[in-house]
Amino acid sequence: MSVDVLDLKCRNCGAPLEIGAKKCEYCDGPVAISTFNSVATMPLPMVNKYAMSYQRDLSAEPDNNEGNTAIAYCYLKLKMYDKALTYFERAVVDNFDNSEVYFYAAICCLGGKRAFLSQKSAINKAEEYLNAAVMIEPKGIYYYLWAYIKYDYYKMKFLNSKPDFKEMLNMAESIGVSVYDKEQLFNILNAEKPSVL
Repeated sequence: MSVDVLDLKCRNCGAPLEIGAKKCEYCDGPVAISTFNSVATMPLPMVNKYAMSYQRDLSAEPDNNEGNTAIAYCYLKLKMYDKALTYFERAVVDNFDNSEVYFYAAICCLGGKRAFLSQKSAINKAEEYLNAAVMIEPKGIYYYLWAYIKYDYYKMKFLNSKPDFKEMLNMAESIGVSVYDKEQLFNILNAEKPSVL
């Protein structure tokens, strides 16, 4: 009878990892990417190493939910919005109760450009994802992104949309959204924050 030995290695530097470790003791990188904050401050070459490592794992097991979510966060950090969206959509299939996956999928729908420049189909898809996110867990930042879409797409094109951006903004502020979250959102969106927001 053969026994499989679990060989845990850091996805960044390849150093051996202890079972239960949260960070690599050699490079200080996270053992696993589970949120966007895991990659938010990482240098891009390091994010790329993680993405390649998850890609290898997913080639053997393409329906791995944690792997799909992790690689989606990596591609989002690398501003590869189309690739990130593909993996967020895969992650949603088996992880339909994670509001953040829907939120970041909505960001990816805008493709790294202003909402104003997006196709209506992309806006519709982003709003579907945001609707799913707020139904799971209403967070201020979700409504804030929605307020941005309502302003930059609908208001700037003189299109009627209910609720309008002011109502969405009021909802975001009533639930609570930090200045840091707003700044991070527009950094991820790769867009300039409108002064009205």
